[in-house]
Amino acid sequence: MTDRTFRKALREKTAMDENPDMEEAELLDGNNRTPEAFEQLYLRHVQPVFRYLYSRLGNRADAEDATAETFLAALNGFASYRHKGYFSAWLFSIARHKAVDIYRKDREPAALDDTTDIAGDVDILEDVIHNQRREALTCLIAALPEEEHDLLRLRYTAGLSYSEIGQLLNRSEGAIKKTIYRLLARLESQLEDYHE
Repeated sequence: MTDRTFRKALREKTAMDENPDMEEAELLDGNNRTPEAFEQLYLRHVQPVFRYLYSRLGNRADAEDATAETFLAALNGFASYRHKGYFSAWLFSIARHKAVDIYRKDREPAALDDTTDIAGDVDILEDVIHNQRREALTCLIAALPEEEHDLLRLRYTAGLSYSEIGQLLNRSEGAIKKTIYRLLARLESQLEDYHE
């Protein structure tokens, strides 16, 4: 995969928009494991993988490299992959390992919300309040242990479902859901305390 292919895929919405009839299960069927099938999977998952890696690594070039390495490793293992309904969990497992490899090189992770844009200006006072709350939330998230920070990245940056995260982390869907809900409630409470 070339840099040009990678950049084109980042601009693509999803492969499903181009070919809604080709379901993921069909792409992962042992008889359909072709380069074209992998390309469809790549187009479908490249944006969430990149966003996740960028939020972990904080550097676009490193995130692009790690994304390319993730998909290269996935392509190499594609023929032997056993589909159990959680392709994205398998893919993000590879991405997490690639992020750890790069993170070990003493990189600072980006704040969770650095990958989103602030909406347009409506009211200066409202913007100031919004920015203060955002900065406070960024500080609270940055202070989280890496495991909790990663749960938020997987759920909100990468867009994985609770069951996919559970499969990835070898935990039940219910346990993941409960952990994330409690974490969000704790952050909300801390944010309220932060502004009192």
